[in-house]
Amino acid sequence: SVDFRKKVTANTQDTMHTLNMTATAIPPTLSPANSSRKDHLLTAITTISPPVDRRASVAHRRARSLMDATDSSLEPLCSSFIDNANAPIFGVDTEGRVNVWNQDTAKIIGYSPAEVMGKHFVKEYITEDNQASVGMVFDRAFQGEGTSSYELSIMTKAGARIEILLSTTSQRNSEGDIVGAMAIGQDITDTCFLSERVAFEREYIRLIDTANAPIIGVDAEGIVNIWNQCAMQMVGYSTEQVIGQDFVREFITDDFKTAVKNVLDKALHGKETANFEFPLITIEGDRIDVLLNATTRRDEYGNIIGVVGIGQDNTERLAKVRESIKLIDNVNAPIFGVDIRGRVNMWNQCAIRLFGFSREEIFNHFLVQEFITDDYKIALQAVFDKAFRGEETENFVFPLITKGGARIEMLLNATPRRDEQENIIGVIGIGQDITSRLAQEKEFTKLIDSANAPIFGVDTQGFVNVWNQCAMQLVGYSTEEVYVKC
Repeated sequence: SVDFRKKVTANTQDTMHTLNMTATAIPPTLSPANSSRKDHLLTAITTISPPVDRRASVAHRRARSLMDATDSSLEPLCSSFIDNANAPIFGVDTEGRVNVWNQDTAKIIGYSPAEVMGKHFVKEYITEDNQASVGMVFDRAFQGEGTSSYELSIMTKAGARIEILLSTTSQRNSEGDIVGAMAIGQDITDTCFLSERVAFEREYIRLIDTANAPIIGVDAEGIVNIWNQCAMQMVGYSTEQVIGQDFVREFITDDFKTAVKNVLDKALHGKETANFEFPLITIEGDRIDVLLNATTRRDEYGNIIGVVGIGQDNTERLAKVRESIKLIDNVNAPIFGVDIRGRVNMWNQCAIRLFGFSREEIFNHFLVQEFITDDYKIALQAVFDKAFRGEETENFVFPLITKGGARIEMLLNATPRRDEQENIIGVIGIGQDITSRLAQEKEFTKLIDSANAPIFGVDTQGFVNVWNQCAMQLVGYSTEEVYVKC
């Protein structure tokens, strides 16, 4: 009849966008075969469009088979269809409490029907940051509006986060009244993870390629698989020329092949290396010095799959360092340096001539412990300790014993040595041989003291600092008595 056509049409349209399972009574019809009367209760179920997987279509075909069922058998068949569907299906009443929870939902989320029935779905099973939006989806269903392809994050009983692609619709009774909401979903966790991973890898590649530093990568066999724009500009080889090539064999000079191979092997065993210096030969044949940090590269499972090296063109800095070393080496004053532990790491030509020790004999030896007399060990170490704290010392006098056993008096200026990041890495000492001057001063003092005339002197503050023997005999005050008087 016209009335029932309208009712069936309304229910059909209500299911077009989302899942809707409604029971609608339609008038008796006559069977074409025997003209017998049959009463029908019609169940309408929405077909979900992609990306829901093809398992859902099996459920939909099962639903269509229910159309021919009698009203006495329809309800248990509907329940069986929902419970055995190869897709998560659940429902809530108008209070938001779970009243449908099929086996696939239980399997995916981990809660059995007995654990969830009657519980408030949003408050109990949705994370706080998603509760408002999920609540709005159900509220729309309670108003008769369905929602398609809504992505929902839900925590399983085991605490894992899964992504569900959800379609919701109103749940109606046989009279057409809305009594809740029904939802059918698809677990898209793996799809989301794959998409996120692809997006992350693309961003990772873009960042590497546009980085303002040369970045080079090799796989577990040492074959180049990363070569960014900065590396190309610095060395001159294009990506096409280096990708797939053996990095050490093709691009490292013979004298550094073993050292670079060792650094890569260490990274492939999980041990990273910082500030490793090695040369690269450009496409024009020029040598550039690279300062490299070698980092282990791992896949999403933590397996080591290669090495990534972030470099810095050190050529200009090393040229300046070499020039500084040359100047220091040729200066006409003894210059030496120690590292943060007090071991000698700088010893210029003048120091070699003055003290007799070659660089090979003194490098990596502890200056204070091995070359300073016992009476000055503590004092000189205190000077170094001040320099390690950033404090300079001027005109410190101390003796050094030469290789031949002679004692040389040194006047030392000690200053902190810093790297390019201004970190203190040692001490540089610039010395002056004052042995002859001290000898002359001692001789001068001896002449004054033995002169046959009273001689005395005062400093700029008026304090006595010279008082010879004749002055003492003449006036009667000893040296000790006058040295504190003005």
